[in-house]
Amino acid sequence: MKLNELTPAPGSRHASKRVGRGIGSGLGKTSTRGSKGQWARSGGGVRPGFEGGQTPLFRRVPKRGFSNHEFKRRYTVVNVGQLERFAAGTVVTPELLLETRLARKLNDGVKILGAGDLNVALTVRAHAFSGSAAEKIAAAGGSVEVM
Repeated sequence: MKLNELTPAPGSRHASKRVGRGIGSGLGKTSTRGSKGQWARSGGGVRPGFEGGQTPLFRRVPKRGFSNHEFKRRYTVVNVGQLERFAAGTVVTPELLLETRLARKLNDGVKILGAGDLNVALTVRAHAFSGSAAEKIAAAGGSVEVM
């Protein structure tokens, strides 16, 4: 079997319905839209959530709670795979990440996330770590220090 011999399973693919190509096609004239009305018009229809003029559900149900953004922590994220560039035994700090431009600004601190692979033993100091990031740093022989 070669790549050019691959075909879909019989009956799994359907030809698209080509409408508006003349009366001889059987799908001409109104092009399956019926006669007149809002749905027959170009751009016709109603917005999502519209219930025919009845007060929609999202307005009938009361709002509850709030999010206090005053206490939200905005971390600068750095992935474990980006730390591969440092030599073994390096102490990686937020200041070092700024110098090497891995982090452009510190915000409320640095969080290390687990995307990528790490094969170098590093001591990483940051404000937060994801579980997978901490595991990968420890597996590479390094250590994690929460600031």
